[in-house]
Amino acid sequence: MSATNGNGVGADSRFDPNFTQHVINATGPKASPRMRKVMGSLIKHMHDFARENELTVEEWMAGVNMMNWAGKMSDEKRNEGQLICDVLGLESLVDEITFKLASEANDLATASAILGPFWRHDAPELANESTIILNPVDDGEVAYMHGVVRDLKTNEPVANVTVDVWQASTNGLYEQQDKDQADCNLRGKFTTDANGRYAFYCLRPTPYPVPNDGPAGKLLELLDRHPYRPAHIHLIVTKEGYKPVTTQIFDSEDKYLENDSVFAVKDQLVVEFKPLKGNPKATLELDYPVVIVPVDKSL
Repeated sequence: MSATNGNGVGADSRFDPNFTQHVINATGPKASPRMRKVMGSLIKHMHDFARENELTVEEWMAGVNMMNWAGKMSDEKRNEGQLICDVLGLESLVDEITFKLASEANDLATASAILGPFWRHDAPELANESTIILNPVDDGEVAYMHGVVRDLKTNEPVANVTVDVWQASTNGLYEQQDKDQADCNLRGKFTTDANGRYAFYCLRPTPYPVPNDGPAGKLLELLDRHPYRPAHIHLIVTKEGYKPVTTQIFDSEDKYLENDSVFAVKDQLVVEFKPLKGNPKATLELDYPVVIVPVDKSL
């Protein structure tokens, strides 16, 4: 076995064994310890990847062009760079790491999931018991979704928590992808009442393909992978003094639960929509409790 220079490059390598360390050493003294650690590791792995695969200039440039394409497609309504991370499993991996660290610190709230590329910061604030369905659809089932948000430490309900929700319509499109949907269709922000309760009407989610009009879709095509996501609803649950929860819930009857194109499904997030009787506004019901963790003020 040949000796290495500490960066995984053999002394008898066909390539300059000192180049990577030279790049890492260029980091200046004012860089933070975390920046030095993360970027040093990134440079090492990136350079090892290029050497291992003997990356050509044409292949490198194709990657650069893909990043540029993602940047040009991204705006306040769509994050294509994030979608590329999703289809490569990176965001789900980072989410797993975050959730694992929280569990080891005994701060395990409701299970998290990736944000996804279609969250909007300007979703409307709506009253409990109202609907996020601005464009009713003939092929959709209306569900009454409700639950109580509780404090992990005390198990008491928490008032004035913001529950931000959004979902795609039955045609597989979020409203910012579809000119025929009203602005902010199928999204809204709700606030828990004095009993920690939130409630709203939505559609039972349906599976859909990730967009194929950009680099993420092109990447899936090149990898010969299907683009479908299982039926889901997004939530971000926030309150000052508590750690935010970003998550998704998945319909237990969906056929893509075992083969999500962005690898985001967790067993804890699979839910069952149950028949609802006596409510003229909905035929299904979902009771979804949420647990949030107070911020440790001693840290």
